[in-house]
Amino acid sequence: MLNKNGFDLWADGYDKTVGISDEENTYPFAGYRDVLGNIFQAIMETPNATVLDIGFGTGTLTTKLYEHGCSIYGQDFSSRMIELASGKMPGSHLYQGDFTKGLVEPLRNQCYDFIVATYSLHHLTDEQKISFLCTLCNCLKENGKILIGDVAFENRDKLNQCRQEAGAEWDDEEIYFVADELRSAFPGIAFRQISYCAGILTLTR
Repeated sequence: MLNKNGFDLWADGYDKTVGISDEENTYPFAGYRDVLGNIFQAIMETPNATVLDIGFGTGTLTTKLYEHGCSIYGQDFSSRMIELASGKMPGSHLYQGDFTKGLVEPLRNQCYDFIVATYSLHHLTDEQKISFLCTLCNCLKENGKILIGDVAFENRDKLNQCRQEAGAEWDDEEIYFVADELRSAFPGIAFRQISYCAGILTLTR
């Protein structure tokens, strides 16, 4: 599961690793750029939005938002990821913290137009996801949105099909989103499939 040292060591090569998987249309990052692009466009509909990014990594998405006038807050597990992202966004508010234990206190005291999580919350169990999403909903402004881009599926059959196709590449330590299984807790959650293994979930307050 989450390991700070592992993420620190991976940080410098992360963007290259992701890019190769996306370009070759392979699990787990097939559709990565489209996922980030769609989330970016959704946020750009709100001028000067205040955005919280959970697990922002090297700041691939948040740097673009920052450059387009968004106020950026973030929490990441890796100090090296924060170092890389801070260099791109000197005016952002980035904190180190294990989000399996929730938000760090400075971030709990803010309200956001958007809370985004791209390829990060699959480190939470299904029960932790529900609890954390409830916490995040309380940090949204009225009509604010949580946007989750990740390895995700409409139903369990689609997930199992992808697992079979991925074979030995499948990561059993990651727990992916299944939209119809979240709807008992969040009836209004919307899901859009972007690639055969990636999608965007949207939860509006």
